[in-house]
Amino acid sequence: MERRTYNKKTTPVGDVYIVVEGQRLSAIYMGEEDFLEGEKEFMLTFDPSNSLIKRCMLQLDEYFNGDRKEFDIPIEPKGTNFQKAVWKELSLIPFGETRSYQDIAVKIGKEKAVRAIGQANKANRLPIIIPCHRVIGKNKSLTGYAGTRTEIKEKLLTLEGAEYKK
Repeated sequence: MERRTYNKKTTPVGDVYIVVEGQRLSAIYMGEEDFLEGEKEFMLTFDPSNSLIKRCMLQLDEYFNGDRKEFDIPIEPKGTNFQKAVWKELSLIPFGETRSYQDIAVKIGKEKAVRAIGQANKANRLPIIIPCHRVIGKNKSLTGYAGTRTEIKEKLLTLEGAEYKK
């Protein structure tokens, strides 16, 4: 396993922890609790000078300032084939737009897998970069984000100017 390094960044949605492994972004955690839970089995080095971490932090700043709509950071999401198919489809949702869980299920050819789409969203270790916040209920209502933290989803969708129901 390659060396994993991290840094913490304060954003409008709270502290995020950026983790890189080798030359790829490995994870973005929303808050310290998620970070500690997700990285408990790994040895990490705090390294704010890592060039990929710096690039990710800059692109996150640009995103939160409204100057960036897409990210161009090397990633390699780890998950099942089903999860990877979901995440690939999420990555195609344009900035400021949303899709329903049902829409994603249909797009990947698994029309009955709506609940599994939600679980794949929850397993996404690269939120914002792979925009799982853009997936909402069929009736345009916000549903779980990072488990139950819909306030994060609401802030991100508002920042992007997306339509949804509170």
